[in-house]
Amino acid sequence: MIDQNPRETFRTTWAADRRANASYPKSRIVLRWFRSAQRWRTTSGPVARLMFLIVGGSYKAFTEGFMGIELPVSTQVGPGLRLRHGVGIVVNPASRIGANVMLRQGVTLGNRTSTADCPVIEDDVEIGVGAVVIGAVTIGRGARIGPNAVVFRDVPRGAAVLSPASEIRPSNA
Repeated sequence: MIDQNPRETFRTTWAADRRANASYPKSRIVLRWFRSAQRWRTTSGPVARLMFLIVGGSYKAFTEGFMGIELPVSTQVGPGLRLRHGVGIVVNPASRIGANVMLRQGVTLGNRTSTADCPVIEDDVEIGVGAVVIGAVTIGRGARIGPNAVVFRDVPRGAAVLSPASEIRPSNA
């Protein structure tokens, strides 16, 4: 996507998002809106500013207000983002998300001490339901974050972070 104009960037990223969310129409709508707002945000001129106010404002109002998805337009997000169910997703705008990343419902990507100490999620990462990734950490390429996991340290490439274990004990009967 280097040296592409905003229109071409929109087309390539939206095509990847569309393929990644083929069976999820709600995710496709949200990501189309998101990419459109990003396009108008990076285009210069008075018409682009007006379009960003309309597209970006309606995106923010609807997705945050009605859908519970806080994915700011200013966030750097690679192509092929997969949203699964989409409810309760909170992403700090300073977070960076790579290509082909999956975010499930209830995921939080946030800061710890300042507005800029946010996670970097590399390509091909899957983040489970209710997981929290907080602080200036890097989640390595291909890593898997389990449901309800809390991550506050770097995760190496290809690693798996398990959620708090559920212990099952046999009955004494």
